Amino acid sequence: MFDLLLRRARLVDDTLTDIAIQDGSIAALGEINAPARKTVELDGNCYASAGWIDSHVHCYSNSPIYHDEPDSVGIATGVTTVIDAGSTGADDVDDFYALTRKATTDVYALLNISRVGLIAQNELANMANIDADAVKQAVQRYPDFIVGLKARMSSSVVGENGITPLERAKVIQQENGGLPLMVHIGNNPPNLDEIADLLSSGDIITHCYNGKPNRILTPSGELKSAVTRALQRGVRLDVGHGTASFSFEVARRAIAMGILPDTISSDIYCRNRIDGPVRSLALVMSKFLAIGMSLPQVIACVTANAADGLRLAKKGRLEVGYDADLTLFTVASTPTLLVDAEKESLQADKILQPLAAIRAGKGYLTEQGSAQNAFDF
Repeated sequence: MFDLLLRRARLVDDTLTDIAIQDGSIAALGEINAPARKTVELDGNCYASAGWIDSHVHCYSNSPIYHDEPDSVGIATGVTTVIDAGSTGADDVDDFYALTRKATTDVYALLNISRVGLIAQNELANMANIDADAVKQAVQRYPDFIVGLKARMSSSVVGENGITPLERAKVIQQENGGLPLMVHIGNNPPNLDEIADLLSSGDIITHCYNGKPNRILTPSGELKSAVTRALQRGVRLDVGHGTASFSFEVARRAIAMGILPDTISSDIYCRNRIDGPVRSLALVMSKFLAIGMSLPQVIACVTANAADGLRLAKKGRLEVGYDADLTLFTVASTPTLLVDAEKESLQADKILQPLAAIRAGKGYLTEQGSAQNAFDF
């Protein structure tokens, strides 16, 4: 007998399927005629995808700058897995790990190459903070929690050190088995050309559609040649919307040229969750629907692409044997004025509304799902 059976779930290609869950894993897909302890009839009225993965959040609740609770940015918004992007370095990762064990949301970390993490805006201004031995010891302590490294390469962070912290990050990366390296781009120096030329296959540029002068597009609107070369080498693009790092104009131009994001992420923390412009991963995803990406493209950016980029082996796909992490959602015809980090607006006709998340086989209603009394788990 299955633990949970979802009947007639709508997939993003608009086909219908039953989904059976047993012992925290996906046990069967297709037309299923078998008993279950709990059956939820979706009747094709609700989409089901692999659980949404937000590749860039800040959810270390003890951070003095960018903090939130994992479940506030995760399961409560239909997101089953979050990756904290550098809130902690080697000094605080033990505390962060302990806190995440209490969360329903599955939490992983990109370890800041600065051992002090985000206790200030300039964590890479002092090269002594980049302690390769401390990084290695942290990775060895938490090999299943630390899934990559994070380096914030903008002028306010690196101070007078320019590109040197990233050069050090690449060495540390190789000393730790080639973990994925996410690189924040912002105001220069260092220039994006310098940054992009150092990156290799599997590295991730986050804030890829920021509207700052140090962005992926030239003043004439073409993709910078260094970014083109980086993408050809297999460097990945992550949205990382955040408070100040997403421009409709840049995203629209890039996507029109075929420069789509590999992953859509929020860069969410309490302030931009409550006050905007982020609010939730679902709202960020809705912005890409409004720009013109298809629903399957958008969902891939928070499921299979995200899992592949961060090597989450049992997540991101609705396949037998994978983790029973799912997001149940609708695409609501709700006219909404969306706002980017540049305070530019875009009228959207449709908005993604997550109704529930299933994490390790157990269902949790979102705020919208509870308001609609969507499911009885």
